[in-house]
Amino acid sequence: MSFQIRPNKKESENKTIRFPLELINKINQAIEGNDVSFSNFVIQACQYALDNMEKDSK
Repeated sequence: MSFQIRPNKKESENKTIRFPLELINKINQAIEGNDVSFSNFVIQACQYALDNMEKDSK
């Protein structure tokens, strides 16, 4: 399944995180024209990564 950007608003908590400028620029380009905020994109990308991580075989 491929990653798809979708609008989403849920209860949240603030966290501070630092991103490399190059990554910020790439994210901004990816979300341009898609009704989604930077934060929402990052949340979706993290959820996708967690859902698709290889499971430890232990």
